[in-house]
Amino acid sequence: MMISATTTSTSKSTKTMNGVVVNRRPSCRGLLMPTRAKSSSSASSASSSSSTTPRSGSRSRRARRSTKQTSAPTSSAQKQTEAPTSSSASTTTANTTTTVTEPPVTSSSSPPPPPPPTTTTEGTDSPNNNSNNSNNDDVHVVMPEHIQEGVREDIAELELDEVVRFDSVYNHELSWLSFNWRVLALAMHPNLPGSRGTTVPLYERLRFVAISACNLDEFFAKRVGGLKRQEVASSVSALKAEAYQSWPAAKQLNLIADEVERMVDAQSSMLTDTLLPELREKGLLSICRYDELSTAEQTRLDEYFASELEVLLTPIALDPAHPFPQLQTLSLSLAVQLRNPEDQAKGGADTALRVAIVPLPPNLARWIDVDIEGKTEGKNWTCVTPLEEIVRANLDRLFGGMQVVSTHLFRVTRNAELERHEEEAEDLLDMISEEMRERRFAPFVRMEIEEGMPTFIRRHLMRELSLKDTDIFEMDVPVLDLSSIMSLPVGHKVASGGYAWPAWEGTTPGELQGAVEGRESFFGAIRRQDVLLHHPFHSFGNTVQRFVEAAADDERVVAIKATLYRTSSDSPIISALIKAVAKGKQVAVLVELKARFDEERNVSFAQRLEDAGCAVAYGVIGLKTHAKLVQVVRRDGTGKLATYVHIGTGNYNPSTARVYTDFGLLSANQRIGADVTDVFKMLTGLHSQAAVGGYDELLVSPKYMIDAFVELIDREIEAAKEGKPCGVTVKVNSLDEPVLVRKIYEASLAGVKVNCIVRGVCRLRPGVPGLSDNVRVISIVGRFLEHHRIYSFMNRGDPLYYIGSADWMSRNLRRRVEVATPVHSEEAKTEIQRLLNSCLLDGVDAWEMRSDGRYERPQTIEENTRMSISADKTCDIFDPDQYVSIDFEDPYATTPMEADGVNAGRGVPAPECLSEQYGMQQSMCEYYARRSRVKKT
Repeated sequence: MMISATTTSTSKSTKTMNGVVVNRRPSCRGLLMPTRAKSSSSASSASSSSSTTPRSGSRSRRARRSTKQTSAPTSSAQKQTEAPTSSSASTTTANTTTTVTEPPVTSSSSPPPPPPPTTTTEGTDSPNNNSNNSNNDDVHVVMPEHIQEGVREDIAELELDEVVRFDSVYNHELSWLSFNWRVLALAMHPNLPGSRGTTVPLYERLRFVAISACNLDEFFAKRVGGLKRQEVASSVSALKAEAYQSWPAAKQLNLIADEVERMVDAQSSMLTDTLLPELREKGLLSICRYDELSTAEQTRLDEYFASELEVLLTPIALDPAHPFPQLQTLSLSLAVQLRNPEDQAKGGADTALRVAIVPLPPNLARWIDVDIEGKTEGKNWTCVTPLEEIVRANLDRLFGGMQVVSTHLFRVTRNAELERHEEEAEDLLDMISEEMRERRFAPFVRMEIEEGMPTFIRRHLMRELSLKDTDIFEMDVPVLDLSSIMSLPVGHKVASGGYAWPAWEGTTPGELQGAVEGRESFFGAIRRQDVLLHHPFHSFGNTVQRFVEAAADDERVVAIKATLYRTSSDSPIISALIKAVAKGKQVAVLVELKARFDEERNVSFAQRLEDAGCAVAYGVIGLKTHAKLVQVVRRDGTGKLATYVHIGTGNYNPSTARVYTDFGLLSANQRIGADVTDVFKMLTGLHSQAAVGGYDELLVSPKYMIDAFVELIDREIEAAKEGKPCGVTVKVNSLDEPVLVRKIYEASLAGVKVNCIVRGVCRLRPGVPGLSDNVRVISIVGRFLEHHRIYSFMNRGDPLYYIGSADWMSRNLRRRVEVATPVHSEEAKTEIQRLLNSCLLDGVDAWEMRSDGRYERPQTIEENTRMSISADKTCDIFDPDQYVSIDFEDPYATTPMEADGVNAGRGVPAPECLSEQYGMQQSMCEYYARRSRVKKT
């Protein structure tokens, strides 16, 4: 079968190679970001269109979807006059397991109304404004800037059961996309609130665009992939036993497509119109197209192609003799339109266009450095050319004798959500290994294409890849894989020029300083008192890593047990465990093979551990093991066995520990140690904790944890009814478990103040009169990835604190093994409360959820809220001397410093004092750096 088309491509810039004219793709136009209102009249006009309006000359997804069936490209004039069509999903049978019938939401059947202006102060917000201008009014931002289609704004008239279960109130996919908007906002709106006038540095803005793109890659592979499987099965309940799901998969996929279209436009705009021009203007880097280079520079790239690339490329003609190539997920390929000059010269009928595919191997260098002649205009910037530009320019070497008419880049994503049958597997390791092989051939879920791809090529690719219109995303951007901009070679210029955040090196807790310096044993320090670790402010290498390494070297240690969910390929934890086996210690490791996208790495180090002689288990059938546990068994001076444990909120990964915020507890508490022993018996054997009466200290899912949280909230409700001190504060990554959401609403109605610090998806709606007046939801998105899981309860004035691995999500509480530990040390409680206070007072990185489900920055910090946090003595854990006014640059100006380190906080400003002005994360950096300085003095 020959692919043919009767249309010709639009005019493009050309390059002549060996007498053959190669048509080039059009340059990226970009889109203009909106300007903010200066006056009431301008505000009125601004409200008539969304701030994520499609770029000039492009069309909305609805408009494109209605015209993609045509055989010829549409003209610019036609594009601008096309009427948008409804994005309503096809009528698919709703989930029959849902007992509540949801009324239709008007916004899902018609275009959403234009959003109101999201800025209340004067000024303009142009994407080309200097990023160092802290007076720009984009410090006050609402994200998403539009009302997401299908989402109900006003829920005051709904019953409690409807609020908890309706997808129009909370849909996981749309809530996640809302979170990704907040990530992207750090690039779009770099001028942060707070009196310091902080801005996000230029390179960090570039990284946040790349991070939001990486997030979308994973979102499509996992979440959209799962919805695709549901759509094929025609039943949500067949694959996802979520009784509260009410929208069919087809409708969700349509809503996702429209929302992602807006997001991709915003990403492309920021990159093309703002960030790349600023990088070049400041002399850092320029992405150069081949046809922008001089003849000599092009010649050098042509030589590079001939020597390094040509032999590695495999062009595939699309005809009956050549099957469609197997494309790797997230890989780039060029679709090439060709014509045979001999056929054209004969004047015969066989002059049809032909098409070939050139896959670009992902193991090739993404950016090729170009030695720009002379570094003109005094700009010593680096110039790089994307790989595809060099390949485009040298296609005559791959298709000798053919005329290259046009080239069109595209990128594909495969489904990573494959069905598992663990109960039927004879060997879980073999099953996961087979799944990794199957994933290479999994169905496609997305295709990203360059703007201007001819309709007949688009349609052919869609047929070959089994994709629909809603799976295609057309982009006008210099690089199609936006996630790759993270690897742009900007080097030392960024760090030395203040274009990135300064590197942070974690400190050593004072309790472990003697152990790290060799003045005492690690285990003696832990036996003296529990030690709360706070990463990345505390060094992972000097704490957790040193704990495991000390256990491997200590002659009195007889056994080490650990759970590993995600870790680095060259993990020092793995090396220490292998070393312990070599020294004759018993080592047992639970390796979770089902950690998404880390399966291959986990299989590899599981085999390394097995080969070294470790006892390796792969978890509990039907459950993921997400708990973060290390247990060391050691003989003390009397010959008795004692346990030492580390229980954390984050993975044993030294790389992510530098950028994820997490707590960990080092403890010699024997009651906690006994519970950890029982957890490992359950993970590696056939132990039933219910048979011995449950756990004494730990909260463990899936059997015990959710019931314990419900009971703890019920206690707060009873305390409120009795007029006793009450309150709940949780900090998690995600919150969607319906049972706990309902319980939070009940607590609010009873008068319990509930603070939820939730980075990502959240089923709650705060501030709804008569329902959630006492609920606050904030999301902190900043330099570090917020990853703590903390659960605190006022408990009538004797507060309880737990830290653990579980988010308040159904998957964590019902389908995973999770562990949370109580915190008994008063000093550790103080540190946890300090963090929570700082989050609730964060005036820089915190976003507050509004009753319509959107988030605004800065969060609203009312005076009564500020007082209730900083002056509340009911917990009896606050030192009033900490709440002093200390100049940020001169921390020892007003409070004397005690050199003996007994009171490490003396002379150090409590982070609560600084959080509203500088943000929680920066305040914590200053706090821990200065505490370390005091300890060492």
